[in-house]
Order: sequence, then C-alpha cells, then structure tokens
Amino acid sequence: MKGYIVAEFGWSDWWSAMEESAPSTAGPKLDVNGAMEWKDGVGTLPGSTLKFRVNESGGLEVITAEGDEEGVRKAHAKTTWTVPTAQEGNPYMCGLVWSTALSEKVQVDPWGQRGLVCVQCNRKGSAVDFLSDGRHCSERCLQQDQLDEQREESRSNGEVTGVSRKRSHPGDEELDGVIEAAEEDGEDNEEKESRRPVHGAPRGRRKRRGDAALLRQTVPCGGRKKSWCWASYLEQERAIAAPSKLFKEYQSFPQSKNGFRVGMRLEGVDPEHPSMYCVLSVTEVSGHRIRLHFDKFPECYDFWVNCNSPDIHPVGWCEKTGHKLQPPKGMKSEAFSWCSYLKMNKVQAAPKALFDNQNTMVTPLGFRVGMKLEAVDKKNPSFVCVATVADLVDSRLLVHFDGWDESYDYWCDATSPYIHPIGWCQENGKTLTTPPGFPDPSSFSWERYLEETSSLPAPARAFKSKPLHSFQLDMKLEVVDKRNPMLVRVATVVDADQHRIKIHFDGWTDEFDYWLDTDSPDIHPAGWCTKTGHPLQPPISPQDIFESSEAGCPTPGCKGVGHIKGARYSGHHSAVGCPYSEINLNKDSVLPDRLSGEMPGSVLGRPCREPSPDADANAQEYVFSFSTLIDHRTHGGEIKVIMAYRFVES
Repeated sequence: MKGYIVAEFGWSDWWSAMEESAPSTAGPKLDVNGAMEWKDGVGTLPGSTLKFRVNESGGLEVITAEGDEEGVRKAHAKTTWTVPTAQEGNPYMCGLVWSTALSEKVQVDPWGQRGLVCVQCNRKGSAVDFLSDGRHCSERCLQQDQLDEQREESRSNGEVTGVSRKRSHPGDEELDGVIEAAEEDGEDNEEKESRRPVHGAPRGRRKRRGDAALLRQTVPCGGRKKSWCWASYLEQERAIAAPSKLFKEYQSFPQSKNGFRVGMRLEGVDPEHPSMYCVLSVTEVSGHRIRLHFDKFPECYDFWVNCNSPDIHPVGWCEKTGHKLQPPKGMKSEAFSWCSYLKMNKVQAAPKALFDNQNTMVTPLGFRVGMKLEAVDKKNPSFVCVATVADLVDSRLLVHFDGWDESYDYWCDATSPYIHPIGWCQENGKTLTTPPGFPDPSSFSWERYLEETSSLPAPARAFKSKPLHSFQLDMKLEVVDKRNPMLVRVATVVDADQHRIKIHFDGWTDEFDYWLDTDSPDIHPAGWCTKTGHPLQPPISPQDIFESSEAGCPTPGCKGVGHIKGARYSGHHSAVGCPYSEINLNKDSVLPDRLSGEMPGSVLGRPCREPSPDADANAQEYVFSFSTLIDHRTHGGEIKVIMAYRFVES
C-alpha cells in the first residue's frame, strides 16, 4: 500500500528543514517521515514550524489551521494508521508526488483508509467497508474465497491416484514454511498476474500452496515401508529441493496434461541418428512422458521423450518443411503415403494440437545450413572439431562433424556452450581436431578449408552467451535414469560447473553418478512426478538392497526392472541383462545399429575417438575399438580388441 505527499509551500522553507534532518547523501534514499517528530498523529519537522498529518489517501499533507490540528489529535485517540517511509519512493518537491511504503504507526480516522482491496471481488474501500480481516468486503466474499481454497486443495490432492486427503497435522505449519522456502516461484509471473483482475485467491499464493501439497503426496514403496513423500524426506535429510524457478519451462511443471494415446502415429528425430526423421508410434504413456517405437522395427530401439519435446512433430510435418521422412522398415520412401498408411493399418495420427512446436519455423539469427564452425564432440568432450550446420528447425541447429557419420550429430541452440565461431581454438590455446584423413592436420587453415569446401563461416554475432545456472550443491530434484530411461529417481546435485550439474541417485553408490547439462529435458523439480502422474523411484535403503538381492538380480539396489537391451524385455534376473551391473555399467549400447546392423564400436561401424596420452602437435591418434560379443549363456564375457593408426606429418 502506498501513500503520497502533496505539499504547497516555499522551496527554501522545505529545503532548509530537510538539510538539518536528512540522512547523509551516501544513504540510499531520503526518509522524510523518519526525520519527523510524531505526537498525537501530528508530524513536525525539526527547525520548521510546518506540521503534517496523514490524509484520506494515506499520504502526508500540511496542517494549515489550528482546528485541523486539534481534529487530528482527537482522531489519534480512536484509530491506528501507518506512516509512510521512503523505502520505495523518490522525493519530488513543490506539489509533486512522493510515493512511499507504510511503516510507522500513528492514528487517523478509519474512513481515511482507502487502500484496501477485496481479494475476491477486487472492490476497493476503507476499513469500515471491510470485515475485520481487512481482506474481504463481505461475508459472501469470505465464504466464496474459502470455498475456492478448498476446491484448489482438493484438485491438488486428487491429481494422483491413491493420494490421501486427510487434514494436515498440527505440525504441518512449520513444515509448510520449510517447503515454501525451498519451492520459491518465479516472481515475474506473479507480478504479471497481480496486475490482472483475479476471481479467487491470488494466483501466487495458490501456486505455492499447490506446490507444497505436491511435496506432501505419498509415493508407493515396496517392502515394509509402504509410502514415501518429499516433504518428510527433505525434513529428515535437512535438505532443500531445487526451486522450480531454476528449471526451464519444458523441465518444470507442465501447464497441460499429456494428450497422447497408445497407437497414435507421428514423426520424430531418431536419437541415435539425429539428422533422420522417422515414422513413430506411441507405445506407452506415463505421466508427461511417452515411449516411441520405430514402426516395423524391434521394440529394443524404443525410446522415451517428454510429450513437449521439440524432437517430435505431427504427421505431414516433414513434407511441409522439406525434410526427408524415413518410412517404416521394408517400405520405400517414394512409395510411402501417410494417408494410405494410416488407412491401411487403421491407426490414428496424433492431433496437431498436442505438439508444442507445430507450425513454427524460426531460423536462429545468423546461422545458415552449410556454414562452418568449431564444436565440442559431446561423446568425446576433449575434442573440439571442425563442424557444419547441417539443419535448422525452429530456434535450433543441427551440428555435424565433418568426415564423421551422423551418430555424433546433436541439436542445440545459439546459446550452447559447445559451439564456437571459427578461430576459437586458436584464440583460446585449444587443439582443433580436423576431419579424419586430412592430409596435414598441423597445417590446417580455416581460410583454405573454407575455399576448398566452398562454404562460409558462421558469423561470430550468431553465437550467444548462455546464462549461468543457479543450482547449488545438495539440492534435491527428480531425474530420468539414463541407464534405465523408463524410471525417474530422486537425485541430488553433488557437483557443478558453469553449464552442467553432476547428479547422484539417493541411496546408490557414487559409481552411478554422471553429469547432465542444466538444460537437459531429463531433470525436473521435486514433485514433478506427482504433478504429472509419473511413478517416482524413492531413494533406496539398506532394507531395499537386502530385498533386491533376494529378488534375483545380484546388483545391489536393483529390483530387476528394465533390461540392457531396451524395452523388448521388461525385466531381468541376472547381471548380464542388468543395466547397473559392472559388465554393462559403462556401455553406451549393446544393440546393433538399427539401420546398418553393425555392432557399436566395430571396425565397420563408426570409430571411437580417444585422446592419446603421447599425442603431440604433429600427430593425431584415432583409436578404433570393436567388441566381439560372446554368447553370454555360455561364456558371459567380452573380448575387446584395440586398433590404432596415426596421421603423422611427413
């Protein structure tokens, strides 16, 4: 609530009084009210005969008659009011306005309190127009507000099946304080909302209450412990959840429900071949996530995405945007037609309204297909390589490494810390990895290379700086388990750099920790699973480890869910199929390539780039490894053969 000073008197009188009572010029702002001496509701400036009172708008005005002063003193004996301070305002003299906050209490007529606003109907009025709580103008508005709060709480509690709707315990007030401190919301959204008419409880307060309710929802657990909830866990661990404002919009709580259904068809990016768009079908829906299947291919290649992923598109998107669509296995591209395919298989195309990125074609400013740049190989981060912009979709670009197959490609935006303009390595003392087979890597010249390839460099102005994240160590969150993508687990931030966080799955050993980009779609705030209806895997306990050892899988903590060979198998009973066993822990994949049928790391497949400890400026070593998998039913082992060759300056 703000008040105003409107005064009409000489500049010299005012300023002479202010010079004697004003704080040092080094102070943040002048507090004229703090400089006044207040008695019986009348304010007096030291060194001046001017007297002030609080007017009906909550501001200060000069008392010009003795009768006015006496009236203020009588009102002071009846009612309390607040005197403005200069914490929020700027001083304007001689008839201008000084906007201020209200702090020190003096007493004035209640009819002058005109700043109250009903939280239900937005009616404005004085204290005599409102109930004693100062928030509602009538009993009807009070009852309606209470009813809205009950409906909001019931809606929050009823979003997840099996949620308890019992009233909170007496100790919940203290717990709410901990939860609300951990779950701060974006003030920007609330500020915008506060400028709009509201019909019910303020949006920010309802949102905080809803987020706190999410953390109190129980999650089913196996074993003797029947349930688990975030609120109790945070209190027990004396930890805080990562505030929702730290997450990107697509990582945070969704604004709409997942509308995809099993059997729907769509087009999407192959995560193992990011330049390819394929015919996909929805085979499973879980909360805000969907499992996608390559039509006519084995289930082991299925993969999970969020339903708001930018990598999925409605039927017909490729044709509309000029991208090539890879048809189902056994069909030729020129013979494939969505209309006939849907009709023949009696299946439904996913409605366009379900896609967040429909009908958008925004080119990242400055980038064009074919432009050259320097980019980090995310699968081998020690390499910064010669790369090309291979595609542009929405605000993202596809990075392709010259001379390497498309399995190393990745999508990013202009703020990615992994891409740089040409010459970045030279300026920063880094070694630039040239395309394989380049005749003389040590004498590589961008000018000559651009001329030979008839290409242009991506302009430096196209690259944008990525803001630093605000994740802190020991913050809790929910993370998709990359080794078993059907699961979302409780996790903790245990390390961080400028654009990444290292996550640890609570209850598991450190060997399962790994790094994730802070903009990864696989990280979410605490309560995300409850909000979306996705199962959450609570932290494992010593009891869980004991029980899992009796369930069949020998890996401590593993309950036999999932399989190293993907969705074809829903579970496993031995270390061979366990995604967490020592023999599988560091494997990217044990499946042959979906298109070529080659095993990962084979000589005929893509080479695995590894830095050589004795590599120098005149040589680059590329290590080619391949694995010959032995029938695990008889041998249960693996043979690795390492081959290497060196490009040396002649």
